[in-house]
Amino acid sequence: MLYQLPDSDIERFIEEDVPYGDLTTSLLGIGGHQGTITFTSRHHTVLSCTEEAGRVLEKCGATVISRLPSGTEVEAGTAFLAATGSAMSLHAGWKVAMNLLEYASGIATRTAGVVQAARTINPGISVVTTRKSFPGTKKVAIKAILAGGALPHRLGLSETILVFRQHTAFIGGLEQFLDQLAPLKARAPENKVIVEADTAEEALKIAAAGADVVQVDKMPPEQLTILASEIHRKFPGVKISAAGGINADNAALYAGTGVDMLVLSSVYFGKPADISVVIQP
Repeated sequence: MLYQLPDSDIERFIEEDVPYGDLTTSLLGIGGHQGTITFTSRHHTVLSCTEEAGRVLEKCGATVISRLPSGTEVEAGTAFLAATGSAMSLHAGWKVAMNLLEYASGIATRTAGVVQAARTINPGISVVTTRKSFPGTKKVAIKAILAGGALPHRLGLSETILVFRQHTAFIGGLEQFLDQLAPLKARAPENKVIVEADTAEEALKIAAAGADVVQVDKMPPEQLTILASEIHRKFPGVKISAAGGINADNAALYAGTGVDMLVLSSVYFGKPADISVVIQP
């Protein structure tokens, strides 16, 4: 199973939607009636956050009776989560659980589409996602891309050494930085050093200087194919990542250039999954 968000997050989600109880259910006098809630996919979906959705229902007082795990690929009409409980508990957890499922499963489904398209062309390629998820949603977003078969590019600034021109501008430019690359690697021997290049010329200089990964930004696939071949031939220990504008429509094209990694943000943005919810006595 993929990691599960802690109860502190689950409780925060619930408190956000039900801060003072459910006024409608209370006034109708139906809160104590027993019922069931069932979540069903309306289209081909890669599920994510089913564990968290189930925990939402449990925290609201319901009992989960069936659940498929995150990462499961389902077709339209598949019932993948069900719970029993009082009408009060089911209505309290309904929208929080559905929102988690729809947004996370939308990301997971888009991610799976990109991964499949890329690996059909290049089975060994890695698809990784940036830290451009909406603030406050990183745990959900990362779980969703893992469910879809990708990995995080970097989880935060504390994790990796990734050098952009915005960094090198403070030390005199790329050339001056590359003179300092060997000492930098010596100071952080457990970390790989990734350096971004805007042109083929920069990419070759970065590879020659001994970077572990050259990240090429917004380079057309035709030019990237030539560059990747040259870097792999001249510097076989250096990996190449392609970033900038990669999405489901062009992932296969970029995978065919010979790069080792595709770096993208596009899977975070798009339509949520469409999930049917039925609550009945």
